[in-house]
Amino acid sequence: MDNKKSFEEWMQIILGRFDKIDKTLDRMNKLKECFDGETLLDNHDLCKLLGVTKRTIARYRQKKLLPYYTYDNGRVYYKASEVEQFMIKKGKL
Repeated sequence: MDNKKSFEEWMQIILGRFDKIDKTLDRMNKLKECFDGETLLDNHDLCKLLGVTKRTIARYRQKKLLPYYTYDNGRVYYKASEVEQFMIKKGKL
């Protein structure tokens, strides 16, 4: 009887954690998809799009060549429209 109760308690804990993770992912996806009605890109997206390293992206930020936005989780995001303007200016588009 105790084993069954213990198992059910653990399953509830695990399911609760999955729910918490799911809510966090939903919140992050909504943030990434829309910021002032615009699509947001993160560092990984930008590296793939521009074909550069994360360090190069950091240099662009330091030199204020590329506008960026941070969220409360500390992650950096870029508006797709501003990235497009940057790419046109750099001749990559």
